[in-house]
Amino acid sequence: MTDSPPPTAPMPITPWTLFYTFASMGLQGFGGVMAWARRILVEDRGWVDNREFTELLALSQILPGPNICNLASILGYRWCGFRGAAAAVTGLLGPSGLIVLGLGALYEHFQNAPGVAGAVHGMTAVAVGLVFAAGVKLAQSQPRNLRGPILGVAALVAVAVLHWPLVWVLGVLIPLALLLEWRSGKAVQA
Repeated sequence: MTDSPPPTAPMPITPWTLFYTFASMGLQGFGGVMAWARRILVEDRGWVDNREFTELLALSQILPGPNICNLASILGYRWCGFRGAAAAVTGLLGPSGLIVLGLGALYEHFQNAPGVAGAVHGMTAVAVGLVFAAGVKLAQSQPRNLRGPILGVAALVAVAVLHWPLVWVLGVLIPLALLLEWRSGKAVQA
């Protein structure tokens, strides 16, 4: 009988690990980093579970600034304090930011070249697909009830169809969602 090797310990979370992990997200996240962030943090690294990722993302969305930067700050701070937050955000923005600056200079020079508009159009379609796929994965972690889909459709109609300002929609739907969840919790306790 052969002994199987002992399981390897998970990689410790250090500022360098945070920098490297978030840099890889930023470099892979063409069209949006959120899909990669969820995959790397939940599925690959196992640093957070799907539900916690969704809750932290919701918090990140109501804070000012880019969602993914807020998420990187929160998680970096959780594990390594200010150094971790700085490492995660720097990793996320630094390497990919340098590439974007370089691509911006190239685009400025070649924007009228025949194939450039088609390439940009194709990248837009890919970005929409990535965001949709991330949304589906995030929705799978939510409780199975009608409140979420109804509020989601209400937000979609208000913003995409009625063209209401997002601040107004969030100002109404967030308190409504909190009220519905609170009432649901009271009904379960009774």
